[in-house]
Amino acid sequence: MTMDFSLVSIAPLPVVLPFLGAALAFLLIRKPALQRRISTAVLSLTLLIEVVLLFSTWEHGAQAVHLGGWAPPFGITLVVDRLSSLMLVVSTAVSLAVLIYATGQGQVDGDEDAPVSIFHPTYLILVAGVSNAFLAGDLFNLYVGFEILLTASYVLMTLGGSGPRIRAGVTYVVVSVISSLLFLLTIGMIYAATGSINMADLAIKLENLDSGMQLTLHLMLLVAFGVKAAVFPLSFWLPDSYPTAPAPVTAVFAGLLTKVGVYAMFRTETLLFPGDRINDLLMLVALLTMIVGILGALAQSDIRRLLSFTLVSHIGFMVFGLAMSSVAGLGAAVFYVVHHIIVQTSLFLVSGLIERRGGTANVDKLGGLARLSPLLAVLYFVPAMNLAGIPPFSGFLGKLGLLQAGVDLGTGTAYVLVIGSVVTSLLTLLAMARVWNRAFWRRPVDAIDPDPVLLLPVSAVKWQGTAPVITGTDADDDDDGMSDSNSAGLSWAMVGSTIALVALGLAVTLLAGPLVEFSNLAAQDMLDRTPYIEAVFGEGAGQ
Repeated sequence: MTMDFSLVSIAPLPVVLPFLGAALAFLLIRKPALQRRISTAVLSLTLLIEVVLLFSTWEHGAQAVHLGGWAPPFGITLVVDRLSSLMLVVSTAVSLAVLIYATGQGQVDGDEDAPVSIFHPTYLILVAGVSNAFLAGDLFNLYVGFEILLTASYVLMTLGGSGPRIRAGVTYVVVSVISSLLFLLTIGMIYAATGSINMADLAIKLENLDSGMQLTLHLMLLVAFGVKAAVFPLSFWLPDSYPTAPAPVTAVFAGLLTKVGVYAMFRTETLLFPGDRINDLLMLVALLTMIVGILGALAQSDIRRLLSFTLVSHIGFMVFGLAMSSVAGLGAAVFYVVHHIIVQTSLFLVSGLIERRGGTANVDKLGGLARLSPLLAVLYFVPAMNLAGIPPFSGFLGKLGLLQAGVDLGTGTAYVLVIGSVVTSLLTLLAMARVWNRAFWRRPVDAIDPDPVLLLPVSAVKWQGTAPVITGTDADDDDDGMSDSNSAGLSWAMVGSTIALVALGLAVTLLAGPLVEFSNLAAQDMLDRTPYIEAVFGEGAGQ
């Protein structure tokens, strides 16, 4: 496969640039304004490079870079194929939006001094770890990517040092360390059995192992990745860990960290252990993840906990697509991953705006937000309906693709998953509508212990910085609840980045045709395996 070397050589930059940016941001730890500019510029440049790689893989297919000139399977290999390039673009776009939101929140809160000043270098290290995981061409480098992003996530989760955050961080650390140790143990066993950890090399060598050893290694990897992806019953840690972190941190965790685990499952099932040997098990896991997750969401009154349970639930849709082992099913799963990263992150950012505007994220204590802030109502409604799968949004298109693939598969288990997917979608709509009705349309007087500001006429409240000022006049009744850039502790950086992310979710709907085509090409490459192996070893290696 002929490649433009200058284009291939930029593949490491999505990892290198955030690391360099983190180092520079750390040196400027006492200059938060420069930190913000550097972080934003680094992620913007990284996103531009990843878009170039995306179009390159669309046209030419998989590409590989062998660092240090070491021929595979020795040394470190980075592989950019259609799946990894798509994940890179989406993850960095979302990370950039969340970064802008976080910097706006920091400016409003005045959190520009330590320890919050370490946010920017830590955040960039998180992005570097995510990118490294997507590009890793060997299992150990994938492990390193996980550890980089997990180490950064420990810091971000406990930022501020409050009791609930420390407790949640301890649970998160313990679970993550256990899954990482299992992953590392499996890598050692694979190396002992095959003499290699290069994934393209393992795609060939693992087939020579006896079936019992293959199954053991296969299940060990899936358990390790299942913890990171938060599939049932390995998802117990997530709903208690994510909601305690600051809103932007929770948003990027929800959008990206579990999807790195899903990405690793995609690689395991298609490249290392192809076939349908454990597909029924995966379908059972997918069904339980969907149903248990959404039932947990219905029992929540806190919006961020509710969203954490829907996050778990909708991982089941991705596992369902993976378990079908077909181009249609896997392609729909890839499309759904893209949709879910954007929409779930949007909803967590909106929940942060709701908490600031209404004084709480508890739906039992909220009411009248549609009157107080129509813009906020729109920002919630659009991604909420998208997540629920209401036509014509991308959530509907992704679920429709999964349902069609399940019907085409025609097995009894697939039909059960189709029914489970429909039920989960309806219950997701119910959960989203419950927040919509209570927080936005219910009268504030019907809420339990509402914030006093919610009980006042819109025209009677003006804002100075983060504090409400009661004017007692009906003048200037054209306030939509967002006209003041600092209203209720909000800034236009926070609101604008949320609007941009909601718009990106709508763009996925408008560009669904090309995106579905690209997702199907990515699925075809994964199931074929030859493009990946040939990118690493050269033409003819995958035959």
